[in-house]
Amino acid sequence: MSKLDPETKKIFSKIANTVRDLSMDAVQKANSGHPGLPLGCAELGAYLYGHALRHNPKNSKWMNRDRFVLSAGHGSIWLYSLLHLSGFNLSLEDIKNFRQFNSKTPGHPEYGMTDGVETTTGPLGQGTGNAAGFALGLKLLEEKFNTPTHTLFDAKVFCLAGDGDMMEGVSSEVASFAGHLNLNNLICLYDSNHVTLDGPLDQSCSEDTMARYRAYGWDVYEIDGYDFDAMHEVISKLREKQEKPAFILAHTIIGKGSPHKAGTNKAHGSPLGEEEVAETKANLGLPPEDFYIPQAVKTFFENKLPGEKKLEEEWNETFRKWSLANPELRKEYDAMKNHTLPEDLEAKLAAIDIKSPEASRSSSNVVIQTLADLLPQLYGGSADLSGSDKTHIDNSPLIAPDNFSGRNVKFGIREFCMGTVANGFALTHTFTPFVGTFLIFSDYMRNSIRLACLSKIQVIYHFTHDSFFLGEDGPTHQPIEQVASLRAIPNLHVIRPADNNEVKMAWYAALTYNCPTALILSRQHLRDLPDTNVPFKDGVGRGAYIIRKEQQKPDYTLFATGSEVALALDVAEQLDT
Repeated sequence: MSKLDPETKKIFSKIANTVRDLSMDAVQKANSGHPGLPLGCAELGAYLYGHALRHNPKNSKWMNRDRFVLSAGHGSIWLYSLLHLSGFNLSLEDIKNFRQFNSKTPGHPEYGMTDGVETTTGPLGQGTGNAAGFALGLKLLEEKFNTPTHTLFDAKVFCLAGDGDMMEGVSSEVASFAGHLNLNNLICLYDSNHVTLDGPLDQSCSEDTMARYRAYGWDVYEIDGYDFDAMHEVISKLREKQEKPAFILAHTIIGKGSPHKAGTNKAHGSPLGEEEVAETKANLGLPPEDFYIPQAVKTFFENKLPGEKKLEEEWNETFRKWSLANPELRKEYDAMKNHTLPEDLEAKLAAIDIKSPEASRSSSNVVIQTLADLLPQLYGGSADLSGSDKTHIDNSPLIAPDNFSGRNVKFGIREFCMGTVANGFALTHTFTPFVGTFLIFSDYMRNSIRLACLSKIQVIYHFTHDSFFLGEDGPTHQPIEQVASLRAIPNLHVIRPADNNEVKMAWYAALTYNCPTALILSRQHLRDLPDTNVPFKDGVGRGAYIIRKEQQKPDYTLFATGSEVALALDVAEQLDT
């Protein structure tokens, strides 16, 4: 491991202060935002974007790039400043438009809005799960496509999380999950500044976070968040050899450099104020002008770009040679990356033979087996209910710490973790994940569903045990308000199939929509109904359709979905008599 020379550390310090300058000015101009993290984590950002990350800012979709996730999404201007300086497609004018309507720099990072932003974060803790999802996806790609002669995938996933992330329960679920699977390509940097919005951290939390992560099975490190040599020593060693997921606690000072607000909650979530900004700039030796970027910083990142471009060019050459040597693997890779669907998928699904009556959860499992043979990108998982929610892919092993060749993920009793990991998994853009649990427990993962919808990514939710007909478990497990609640989420397609035919077409819908889909499935048996065996465009594709036409001017119109459609037909028969 080579050491950092004094000139390199000097330019890293300039980058850090430039991040502070841009962040303070952007928050002040917007009169809204969170300056504390950008000022406190500036050196960490300078090292990550100045040295540690392997990526190509001129192609932010390069498949073997390192991924960076800002779980502490309120510090978004920190990330935007670094993306701009690094050469991503984000202008200084975009920085100046921070938090403005329709800008590329929204208040919290949003996937698809900003070049270089890998995932939508903001609700604390969820970014840790997204990062674990990226790490899991990359491990699966390594297992599937790397060969003894060609290494296609060896990227790392970095995540920056703060005290708030650590306190949110989902980060604990994720840490346990990642430790169990030994995701040794995942590095979590903990911005430990001991301050929350309400005040000092010790007013609400006194745990030993490092001990907790050790117990989860992570390798744990502790550094000064302003010591470039310490950062370099740990991260360089992890680049050379990483045996476990890594947790790096970095001691930082919120609002560092601010004469009157550093180290206090006053720096967290409000502009510093014009006078404090001026004093902070003077304290840091920065000129008073707004949005100042030293030429030395511009030159440093300009000089980095050719080397970053070369990284991708070398990978492209490896990919070319690998493709020639492994034509069948290349076909599978293309199918996964392009999310290829057979042209006759609808016909293949319609032809599946399923007995009737049957519980729609079981009908769905029959469909899953057919789809698993057709779609190499389809991977499934369950929160400890695969035998009940019928999500298991047969003839495929479980994904395990020593085996990433399978297509079944056991998330354990960690629903929120499952939702956040599924989002990161989908964002590798080579997998279509479906995840299952009882419908009643969709509430545990609701906010991850919401972020998937905001991101418009293809995640399929396999929710079973619909309605009070789930049986003897009683009202604690009987979903009453859950379907209405899910339908209220923008961009979420909620489909409640009434029989086997609709189950087949519900899966067709989920695979052809470029947004999340929730399949609502029954425990009780459902009989096949007349007039549901129709083409997708005439049935499920419409969202609602007529399955029993009136014979004359109707006195009543009955509407129903799912298991109640059969009941509605029975009622219609009685009303006719």
